[in-house]
Amino acid sequence: MRFLALTLACALCASPALADNRPRPRDYVTVAVGAGTIPSYTGSDENIFIPALLVRGRIDGFAFVSRGVNLSVDLMRGHAGDQFDFKLGPIVNLRTERSSRIKDPQVAALGKLPSTLEGGLYAGISKTGVLTSEHDQIGVRISYLHDLLGKHGSHVMTTSIEYGTPLSRTVFLGTQATVTYFGKGYGRTYFDIDPAGSAASGLSPYNAAGSKSGAAKMAFSLAGAKSLSGDLRKGWAVVIAGQYGRMIGRYARSPIVADAGDADQWLGGLGLAYTF
Repeated sequence: MRFLALTLACALCASPALADNRPRPRDYVTVAVGAGTIPSYTGSDENIFIPALLVRGRIDGFAFVSRGVNLSVDLMRGHAGDQFDFKLGPIVNLRTERSSRIKDPQVAALGKLPSTLEGGLYAGISKTGVLTSEHDQIGVRISYLHDLLGKHGSHVMTTSIEYGTPLSRTVFLGTQATVTYFGKGYGRTYFDIDPAGSAASGLSPYNAAGSKSGAAKMAFSLAGAKSLSGDLRKGWAVVIAGQYGRMIGRYARSPIVADAGDADQWLGGLGLAYTF
């Protein structure tokens, strides 16, 4: 769900800024619903279908995004006409990794894991007017989430670079490349296999994290939006998105991925959005 909501947000992010010269960017709210296919767990070779909901907006210069079970707020107030946009704010996230719908019988035999609430911060900077027009945008972002309930007792950090360009008032294309890092507690919880788990599942024992954090996944996303009302800044739009990701390093070598799953991860989705 978070993947589809993220790509819906990526595809819509540039549209409210088109040709707006007020002291502050105009207020707006976008509501998007969709469906997508994602791996049943990180590293799985079997996909499941999920619904997705996104609410994104800007009120009095402050932006916010609710992506299903993830909420972020940008506390850096925006100004119309700024070439550079600085972002900083809190994030909360409900992680449901391997808590349900595990399709692989060996991974299912390891047992379901409890959901947990994570909280943290994100920061970034973007520049408008880069390559194709005065409205295209490139940006970098980093986010840090820490387990607040002690279920994995660790962190997840994601770095990304994004580029988006409106081809017209009705068509938008966006890309994003990300690298995700898992803390050692996260690796132990979701990728380790202890002797009891090995006996239950038939998978070999494995210590994924050891005593170190590390890069876990690289991904590339492509998203597009097409207005149905003649203007991406308002009314209806259709969004389509896809992502290829690859598990890397010690996490890719875990039997949960290497034997029961696949290091290559494919995701896709389709959504319908309305901007007020």
